[in-house]
Amino acid sequence: MWRKTVLLARMVKIEHSVFALPFAYLGMIWAAQGWPGWSIFIPLTLAMVAIRSVAMAVNRLVDLPIDAQNPRTQTRPLVTGELSVLETKVFIALCALIFIAACALLNPLCLMLSPFALLWSGFYSYTKRFTSLCHFILGSVLGLAPVAGWLAVSPSFEISPILLGLGVIFWVGGFDILYACQDVDFDRTQGLYSLPAQKGIATALALSTFSHVITGLFFILAGWAVDAGWIYFTTALVVAGILLLEHRLISENDMRRVNLAFFTMNGFVALLLFVGTLLDTVFI
Repeated sequence: MWRKTVLLARMVKIEHSVFALPFAYLGMIWAAQGWPGWSIFIPLTLAMVAIRSVAMAVNRLVDLPIDAQNPRTQTRPLVTGELSVLETKVFIALCALIFIAACALLNPLCLMLSPFALLWSGFYSYTKRFTSLCHFILGSVLGLAPVAGWLAVSPSFEISPILLGLGVIFWVGGFDILYACQDVDFDRTQGLYSLPAQKGIATALALSTFSHVITGLFFILAGWAVDAGWIYFTTALVVAGILLLEHRLISENDMRRVNLAFFTMNGFVALLLFVGTLLDTVFI
C-alpha cells in the first residue's frame, strides 16, 4: 500500500502543488482580510490537492499512448506498468469524491460549482490534440485557484481574485510553453499542437516572455483592486523581475536549464507572492 501511495504521488507530481496552493491561500486571505479559520483552510487545502490530483491523473491516463513513445516520459508509473489503468481510474474517482466533499464543507456555491471545475480540469488533457492554446487552457485550470480561495470564504464573485486568476493563466501558460520546448521534435512527429511544435522555439519563447509580462501587470492590477499595501506591490514587482530573469536562463539554442526555469523559479514565484500577501495583510 505504501509503495502504491508513493507511485500515485509520483504520477501526479504532488510536489507541483506548490504552483496552485499559494494562490488559493492568497485568495482566501484577501477575502477574509486575514486568517479565516481552520474550517475554511482544511477543506480548501483538501479540495485543491484533490482536484489537482484528478487533473494530473486524467492527463497521465489520456496521454498514456503518447507517453509510451516519448523517451522523456517512458519511466512514468503508468507506462512502466507499476500502476495499472484500473488503479488510476479508482484514484481519479476517489479524488473527485474528496473534492466534492471538501467543497460541500465550504459552502453551497462551492458545491454547486464543483462538477464544472472537475470537468474543466479534465478537459485540458485533450486540448493539445487540436489547439496551440493548450498551454493557456492549462493556465485557466490553475487560474481558478485564487477564485476558489476567495469563494471558499466569500461566496460572491469579485474583480480582485478574477484579475489574480488572469495573471495565473498567463503565468502558467508562459512556463508551460517553456516546458513544451523539451518535446518539440516529438510533438511534431505526433501531430500535437504545442506552441513550440507549431510555431518554432524562437516564437514560442517570445510568446512565453510576453505572457509573463502580462502576468506581472495582472498581479499588480489585482493588488490595486483589493487595495493591497506596499509590501504586496513590492513583492509583485520582485516576482515580475524573477519571471523576466527566468527567460535569460534559456534560449533557442540552449535548453539545458529548462527545469530550473520551469519548476524551481516558478515554485518560488508562487510562494513569494503568497508570503508577500501574508505580510501585507498582517502589517499594513
